[in-house]
Amino acid sequence: MGSSTHLFSFLCLLLCFVCIQAQDLQTYIVQLHPHGATRPPFSSKLQWHLSFLAKAVSSGEQDSSSRLLYSYHSAMEGFAARLTEVEVEFLRESNDVLSIRAERRLEIQTTYSYKFLGLSPTREGAWLKSGFGRGAIIGVLDTGVWPESPSFDDHGMPPAPQKWRGICQGGQDFNSSSCNRKLIGARFFSKGHRVASMTSSPDAVEEYVSPRDSHGHGTHTTSTAGGAAVPMAGVLGNGAGEARGMAPGAHIAIYKVCWFSGCYSSDILAAMDVAIRDGVDILSLSLGGFPIPLYDDTIAIGSFRAMEHGISFSSQRAPWIATIGASTLNRRFPASVQLGNGKFLYGESLYPGKEVPSSWKNLEIIYVKDKDKGSEFCLRGSLSRARVQGKMVVCDRGVNGRAEKGQVVKEAGGAAMIVANTAINMEEDSVDVHVLPATLIGFDESIQLQNYLNSTKRPTARFIFGGTVIGKSRAPAVAQFSSRGPSYSDPSILKPDLIAPGVNIIAAWPQNLGPSGLPEDSRRVNFTVMSGTSMACPHVSGIAALLHSAHPKWTPAAIRSALVTTADTVDHLGKPIMDGDAPAKLFAAGAGHVNPGRAINPGLVYDIQVDEYITHLCTIGYRNSEVFSITHRNVSCHDILQKNRGFSLNYPSISTTFRAGMTRKMIKRRVTNVGNPNSTYSVDIVAPEGVKVRVKPRHLIFKHANQSLSYRVWFISRKKIGSKRMSFAEGQLTWFDVGNKAMKVKSPISVTWASMK
Repeated sequence: MGSSTHLFSFLCLLLCFVCIQAQDLQTYIVQLHPHGATRPPFSSKLQWHLSFLAKAVSSGEQDSSSRLLYSYHSAMEGFAARLTEVEVEFLRESNDVLSIRAERRLEIQTTYSYKFLGLSPTREGAWLKSGFGRGAIIGVLDTGVWPESPSFDDHGMPPAPQKWRGICQGGQDFNSSSCNRKLIGARFFSKGHRVASMTSSPDAVEEYVSPRDSHGHGTHTTSTAGGAAVPMAGVLGNGAGEARGMAPGAHIAIYKVCWFSGCYSSDILAAMDVAIRDGVDILSLSLGGFPIPLYDDTIAIGSFRAMEHGISFSSQRAPWIATIGASTLNRRFPASVQLGNGKFLYGESLYPGKEVPSSWKNLEIIYVKDKDKGSEFCLRGSLSRARVQGKMVVCDRGVNGRAEKGQVVKEAGGAAMIVANTAINMEEDSVDVHVLPATLIGFDESIQLQNYLNSTKRPTARFIFGGTVIGKSRAPAVAQFSSRGPSYSDPSILKPDLIAPGVNIIAAWPQNLGPSGLPEDSRRVNFTVMSGTSMACPHVSGIAALLHSAHPKWTPAAIRSALVTTADTVDHLGKPIMDGDAPAKLFAAGAGHVNPGRAINPGLVYDIQVDEYITHLCTIGYRNSEVFSITHRNVSCHDILQKNRGFSLNYPSISTTFRAGMTRKMIKRRVTNVGNPNSTYSVDIVAPEGVKVRVKPRHLIFKHANQSLSYRVWFISRKKIGSKRMSFAEGQLTWFDVGNKAMKVKSPISVTWASMK
């Protein structure tokens, strides 16, 4: 009895010790010098990486290698491991350790969009010129994939290119037969997620420990980028048509790095590390996080390696990455509210109202406002069945998900729901496939609804579902939620680069989830609707694959240049692209809306070599060690700046800043002819307000293909004392082909005045 008690006490103490130790451990990414002095004795990089742990970890711990999560070789030299603060400080003392960064958690942020972008399988354009993206490999870092989706059918697809070195990694409900000639590779990376989620609650969501998608986001974005043609696609009768990805002929490789708890930087870097070696051509990563300096951003560092290998990357704000904002389509799903007084409030929904006659009935409206419970937002447990039974419930947008609000109303006995935008969301109209008759109304309509509720004793309303309507609204416009500039990590580069469809995008969906994404939703569909910057990014990744197929020797910079300089600055009615009630500014729309038909033949491109990025990092004030962290190049910024006075990165957009006392700025650009061998281009300038612009030369005469010519632009500030205070202005520089004036190469101009009084 006594011995068992002592044994129990010993086990308790041991478990408590392990628990405390686990709590003290945190995941860190340790970046090493690629040519470290301690490297030569070891037979492999893995052994070298393990040697650092062997020295840092307490001698009382038998197996220091168990702390290792990943060993990185391609995206970065280094490793991810579980370490204490004391061990981190010990490792910092090593001359071979460049930096140690704590794990970061990031969040993940169609049947018609290809037509909206002018892609056609029959008309001459980007699809036919690129063979629908044939031969290109798009790597997608996301929540995984549902391989049985018809969007990943490999009918008519050729075998994977010979350069492909990836695998189809087996796991839970996923094996090598899950891949095919369309989905040529799949891997999952969960070590960072797993150790970060060790303290998760017992009722945490169960997900597949494999490349299989439990969440839906990855299946959706992957099919948007490179999904195969699927006839008769839609969501419960809405948005019906033929679904195609942007590059339906491209191969796809999946790297599952995102889980219900988020996406961890150690897992993301591991996926990038492997994807570079696998041989992808495009990397698409739809993630968002708080902006940090490039030398501290493992994604920026990994993407620099990818760029060096000729891989185009769509994600964040580094100058070697294409940064994408979100735009709207001219497709609507009207679901209006007819109030008891006869007035109509416009709303939108993907609830299949036409098939459910009861959803047209007149119902009493109720708006429950109990701030202690959050009932105005329809939070779980906030609605009383006695109050909402059989009624149409008004739920303010925010706090919880839009579709979740509908589930809360349904569980409380409500018959229908109106989601009312607040001042934060204004008129933004992301739709959902609700679990009960429901619609979303804009902020203006919300005010009208509240006025009606406040002035009526027994308010009533009914829905009028209008199905799918195309072409009756202005588009594209900047999405209200779209990421905006400037880039805080590098204000000298205009970001975003351009915008692409990101609102109400219909794409593939896994069969383990209902179209609302809610666990209670028992409906099953092959497609559903999602909105977000996450949806815009794969559109551009797919279009980049088309350009890579048509021009396999182009660099990632040339591909991005083609996208930027051919972007549309007007909507489909020929009017300025809007951002809310005003024309979109450059920090919202970048160069404009992606136009694949023009991007496939841009005439001229602004190419950038690797060494030019290094010079650029020096010009924005990075120290030698910080440049080395990103580029693995041992450089002297002092010497580089001495040799490159007046350097400006050969970016396709132009961004310049006048600091206090400054009145003149000069930038240099270089364009390469990828169009007609013998062609002459002339310049046209729309000068920013308050700035005089001079360009020299004003004509560029090309004698052969791939010839490069340079020009200079002088900006002279005309601001006078007493003039209207102005901190920002914008314009445009366009080179047009004299022999074919439809061939235009446009560069947006952004001018900022800093600290002027």
